Amino acid sequence: MTTPSQTDIQVQRVRAIGLTVTNCLRSLNFYTQALGFELVSDITVAGEEYSNIVGVPGAEIRIVTLRLGDEIIELMEYLNIDSQPIPSDSQSNDLWFQHLAIVVSDMDRAYAHLCAFPIQPISTAPQTIPPGNEASGGVRAFKFKDPDGHDLELIWFPPDKGQDKWHQNQDRLFLGIDHSAMAISHTEQSLHFYRDLLGMEVDSRSLNWRATQARMDNLPGAEVKITALRPVQDGVGIELLDYLVPGKGRPIPSNWKSCDIAHMQIQMVVNNLEQLVEKLRRNGVEFVSPQIIQLRDSSFAYRQACLVKDPDGHALLLIAE
Repeated sequence: MTTPSQTDIQVQRVRAIGLTVTNCLRSLNFYTQALGFELVSDITVAGEEYSNIVGVPGAEIRIVTLRLGDEIIELMEYLNIDSQPIPSDSQSNDLWFQHLAIVVSDMDRAYAHLCAFPIQPISTAPQTIPPGNEASGGVRAFKFKDPDGHDLELIWFPPDKGQDKWHQNQDRLFLGIDHSAMAISHTEQSLHFYRDLLGMEVDSRSLNWRATQARMDNLPGAEVKITALRPVQDGVGIELLDYLVPGKGRPIPSNWKSCDIAHMQIQMVVNNLEQLVEKLRRNGVEFVSPQIIQLRDSSFAYRQACLVKDPDGHALLLIAE
């Protein structure tokens, strides 16, 4: 088995996380006012290059870039193509579930502030993970949906948990993005992809259950095996959520596209994109982009990109800066 120490082809860091949205202005207002994000740029892209990346011919896309602390998200509105909404009955164990974990310095204040905005709660209220959980005991979390139905989480780390930076900027209420968590069907299958092929490193493992997890996920009897991974340069991580109870939810439909609202894409900076793409092809990974796409538009923060899918259909935009 290939491990990160045996290869120099690997993901270095997460640059940004993209979300397809119904209306950029509505989402911009929500993320800036409810969650403290700041506007970085607002561009519209069209043409063959970006259409080839996302696998949507003739797309005209407004991309609004927002920053929270060190982290970046991109809101992507397809201006000339109809988008399918996220199913209204989505649950946390459905395999399209993927959330952003937004770190806060004070959970009670952040929760009170957020409740003044149009959110759809998932959790009954902020939950505290029991102390018996070695990896995440004492962590507080609250899950909810944005106006489009994208899954989000507020998370607060006690002094002995989380990255150092989450304990250094207590003057702000909303601090940044710690990770993106996604429902998966098989832990070992996903580990082969993220650890063995992409070179990410396992950061922690835990089993979350009991009433706390059920209230957090709004899933009776929820029991979930969590594997956290980080890129070699640290920063935003990925959490694999393997639901043991109530079991796996629905798979991502094969006809969903980048223009559909459930679409999220994690932008991963790669140190050798050509070699990694070849490695992924040899391992039967699904590609959305037909090949590595060269971007001549200087408004992009990267020069090459290729969109692929993990074993469960979650999208990753592999980029070379």
